Amino acid sequence: MYRVAICDDEEKQRELVKKMLIALSIKANIEFEIELFGSGEELVSYYGLQKPAFHILILDIEMSGINGIQTARKIRGLKHLDEQIIFLTSYPEYMVESFDVMTFQYLIKPVAPSVLEEKIIKLCHYFQALDKKFMVIKSAYDEIVLKHDDLISIEAAKSITMKSKLYFVTPNETYESKGILSDYAIALKDCNFLQIHRSIMINLLHVRKFASGVVLMSNGKELPIGRSKMKEVKDVYTKFMVMKAGGYDT
Repeated sequence: MYRVAICDDEEKQRELVKKMLIALSIKANIEFEIELFGSGEELVSYYGLQKPAFHILILDIEMSGINGIQTARKIRGLKHLDEQIIFLTSYPEYMVESFDVMTFQYLIKPVAPSVLEEKIIKLCHYFQALDKKFMVIKSAYDEIVLKHDDLISIEAAKSITMKSKLYFVTPNETYESKGILSDYAIALKDCNFLQIHRSIMINLLHVRKFASGVVLMSNGKELPIGRSKMKEVKDVYTKFMVMKAGGYDT
């Protein structure tokens, strides 16, 4: 599922783009979660609340208040660099300026459905090519796309109501899902993840330091290292840091 934000100060235009995406979803069997924003300020405020980010931003350029390029610039300034931006506008003269915010596509209104569909499908293919950097988990009734680098830890939890309950911890939110921790340990072994305890996996990118049988993570949480895992954790982390310092891919 791909999260898409449509930002335009004209309701008719927001609904038109939304209808195009719904039609594409049915035609190409691509699932979208779509949210509508009536101004750039509203979209920037959404990001300020540290809610789940979007995969695709479809922005009008000429809006009352801050325009689409200013909106994109503010979002990039919040260190959101992975969102793919499509600008829809009646003004071709903004094209050069739009390059400053890493724009995927600049489309002149009125946009034919077939043109927008083609661009969105290309983006979906791009995201699929990055599958190794993302995972999809089922949380409640939703499917959540998580970037590997954003995951701090995966932790097994005892639960009376849910068998094989797991917590997927990110800087902004913790998601509940079902699964077997050892399966994730195998699947993510080559993605900077390490099982440090029978019920805990960590992302080495988020380790801040080791101390007295615990590891301090980037969210300030201390996680215990299993006694039998102590040597392995230190050895793997040392190798990880050496590779990182040398500029090699880990």
